[in-house]
Amino acid sequence: MEQGLFSKKSKKIVVKKLTSYCKGDKIIVMKTFRTETENILDPVVQQDIIDLGQKIHEYKTGQFPEDKFKAMRLARGVYGQRQLGVQMIRIKLPYGKLLTNQLVRIADVSDKYSNGNLHLTTRQDVQIHYVSLDDTPQLWEELEQDKITLREACGNTVRNITASVYAGIDPNEPFDVSPHAEALFKYLLRNPVNQDMGRKIKIAFSSSEEDSAYAFLNDLGFIPKVKDGKRGFKLLIGGGLGVKPFLAQVAKEFILEEDIFAYTIATLRVFDRYGERQKRNKARLKYLLDSIGIEAFLQLVEEELVVVEREDIQIEESAEVKLNSVRVAPFTNVEDLDDYLAWFKANIYHQKQEEFYAVQLRITNGNISSKTARKLAKLVSYFSNGELRVSINQGLIIKYVKKDSLPYIYQELKKLGLTNLGFDSTADITSCPGTDTCNLGIANSTGLARELELFIESNHKQLVFNHDIKIKISGCFNACGQHSIANIGFHGSTIKKDGKLVPAVQLLLGGGILGNGDGIISEKIIKLPTKRAVKAVDIILKDYEENSDKLLFNQYYNSKGNRYFYDILKELANEPIQASEHLDWGQKEKFAMNIGVGECAGVTIDLAQTIQYEIDEKIDLAKETLELERYSDSVYHSYNIFVHSAKLLLLSKGLKYNSQATILTQANDIFKNDTNLEIRFKEIVLGIKTEQPQKEFASQYFNNAISINKVITDLVAKNIGQKEEVLLD
Repeated sequence: MEQGLFSKKSKKIVVKKLTSYCKGDKIIVMKTFRTETENILDPVVQQDIIDLGQKIHEYKTGQFPEDKFKAMRLARGVYGQRQLGVQMIRIKLPYGKLLTNQLVRIADVSDKYSNGNLHLTTRQDVQIHYVSLDDTPQLWEELEQDKITLREACGNTVRNITASVYAGIDPNEPFDVSPHAEALFKYLLRNPVNQDMGRKIKIAFSSSEEDSAYAFLNDLGFIPKVKDGKRGFKLLIGGGLGVKPFLAQVAKEFILEEDIFAYTIATLRVFDRYGERQKRNKARLKYLLDSIGIEAFLQLVEEELVVVEREDIQIEESAEVKLNSVRVAPFTNVEDLDDYLAWFKANIYHQKQEEFYAVQLRITNGNISSKTARKLAKLVSYFSNGELRVSINQGLIIKYVKKDSLPYIYQELKKLGLTNLGFDSTADITSCPGTDTCNLGIANSTGLARELELFIESNHKQLVFNHDIKIKISGCFNACGQHSIANIGFHGSTIKKDGKLVPAVQLLLGGGILGNGDGIISEKIIKLPTKRAVKAVDIILKDYEENSDKLLFNQYYNSKGNRYFYDILKELANEPIQASEHLDWGQKEKFAMNIGVGECAGVTIDLAQTIQYEIDEKIDLAKETLELERYSDSVYHSYNIFVHSAKLLLLSKGLKYNSQATILTQANDIFKNDTNLEIRFKEIVLGIKTEQPQKEFASQYFNNAISINKVITDLVAKNIGQKEEVLLD
């Protein structure tokens, strides 16, 4: 028997409870109580990990449906890669906060279960690739020792809540939004409303009206405001990237800070009930708003607010770093003074806390090795407040560094290869993993990003200080690399020439941030073989430098117009295809389309067996939360018993549906037309919209859900029996 999910270096073990799951033909034992130095896992977290291990075993032995298993593992941060037999693990770091002990833990886990690479994402997560599915429960357990979760990092859930990387240190911020992002993250984690949505939801907090967190591109975006001496937020709703980008609309010009929880839950409830459930490409919140209009949507939100439980959630103030607690690094004479001054100009941010500076690290492709990460963690723990932030441009910042420490830190970072100039500059190019690991990747976005960074550093050196022109690359049209809001953007595509596919990129120009919740979607210009993208950027930058007359890039783009840039690039696009252009960046084999099924949006589940699993699970959860007096949670679990039971009924009759609202309406019609039944189905279910989630209602609602589930189960069995009789005749 394996020793189980605890460190082999542990010496003193005190075991008070044993739980286990299967890993292949072995039994993995989890010990609730570990060493004196190890953390005791929260029982809820521990059960989550055990469930994942058990479901992996059941799936591999044919006892658990594939679609249900896929949804389950995605909601626990386990994502299928392009390469068969391995998984990408997404680590959820609310607003990118990363303590040094957490960075070391992630580095250790990456070494143990993967290839020692940590990938920083545009949603301030960390990803580890090439992990065996069987290793994921133990990997998760080890991460949880330092309070790091995978829960709801993928799938049809609320994804990682992002925030401006400068939150808490921004001289222009009305107040620090970090505690709000933290509180909302904790409130939504494992929340019943967040477990079975039609598609993912993304939330962002910006630190000021500058909107550096791209609130305008999220399903829910918050921009801090102070009104009449009270703190609150401008609430944006319905933004999103993807094939068809949408700018968020203003839902409320101002809500009080304590109301962010109620508005978020009310919005999720409306989306859950009315959002598209069949057509994945139309299932995001932005399409629901586009379909029914923002006024109708907000009216539905107001109706939900009547019964949403206004919980007393504490928003803790950010603890001010004590000046004397931050060490000053040893005095250092910098030998390459010019290089140091350039680094200071390009990579150092003066915090609102007068005595402190933030050190910004430009990380190419967002990839950092575990060895480098551990050394960086040591440096940060000594000479700052011990905290890093992952940025949405795939970099890192070190907060609270004394000015006198900067020369020493520069020298140490240089040894680690972490002094590349131009954090968040033109030379700091955002890129998704593309064909490296993603099933949906068409082009090698990481290879193109590396080539462009090197080219700009060599041929447009002044742009490492330019924060106006941003270049962003996605491996496909889904915009994980944020190309849709880039000043200069690319997404992967193909060109067919002489019957052969050539790797290509679609060039876009003119996107960006306007501030205070407004932005611009970039416009398509021209499609090029991917090997010509560097030359295209060179042509654009030279034209801008020679003719812009000190205009900002987007001002210059708007003054010239879309057609102008098409014309200056069409000659490049029309050149004959060369043999080398059949190879993508960094590739040795000729290009071939190899697109699988992406998992970023979760899965749609319709099989009767899978639906029954859902019903059984919701019954258990509704009963458990009722007993724990978590009435709001119990009510929502009961609501899902109604919905899934009705879905089973429609499936048995061959009826189609595209939302929970449709499911409830059609099931209600079936009950209404059945003269043997007197069930006001829809009225009973939608009691969730009119009744407060107190003990009496929660108990009655659960009992009604169980009763109606029994009625539906009998009806479904009867329908199946009738069909079998017909077949026998």
